[in-house]
This record gives sequence, C-alpha cells and structure tokens, in this order.
Amino acid sequence: MLKDEKTAVIGEYATHPGDTGSPDVQVAILTRRINELSEHLRVHKHDHHSRRGLLAMVGRRKRLMAYLAREDPERFRTLAARLGLRTRVGRPR
Repeated sequence: MLKDEKTAVIGEYATHPGDTGSPDVQVAILTRRINELSEHLRVHKHDHHSRRGLLAMVGRRKRLMAYLAREDPERFRTLAARLGLRTRVGRPR
C-alpha cells in the first residue's frame, strides 16, 4: 500500500481529526492489506511466508473487531458493514 493510499484510508475511517490509531482505522488498514495480499496469493500459490503474514494480519483484525464488539457494538456493526466483513463476533448464541 502506498503512502497516499494509506492516508486516504485513514482519512475515510478516522473518528476525529488526527486519528491514526483508533481500532476503526487499524481494521480498515488491515483489511486493505489483507485484500491485497490475498490477490497476491491467488497468483503465487506457493508463497508460504506471505501466507503466514496474512494469517497474522487476519488474527490481529479479528482481535480488534472482538474488542470493538465488546466495547461499542454499534460502532462494530457499522464498521463491519462499511468494510463488507462477515462477522461472528458479538452475535448472541
């Protein structure tokens, strides 16, 4: 991801001016990187080192989403819908 692309993602998901580290922004950046790496792995099926990095990013995003679901369920649902994520976190059992 290039610097201007990352700045655009931050600007779109920031909760206040100067926000670069809120869970919303972190999840949006991770989602963008996950999508890009998924495309790479479709072409390069045997790139297991990158696949390991992808799994780490997916786990980090999952933990951040679980935190959001716990702390602010409405914000969690809004973010998941904006990013087009399928979520199981926060649903009643």
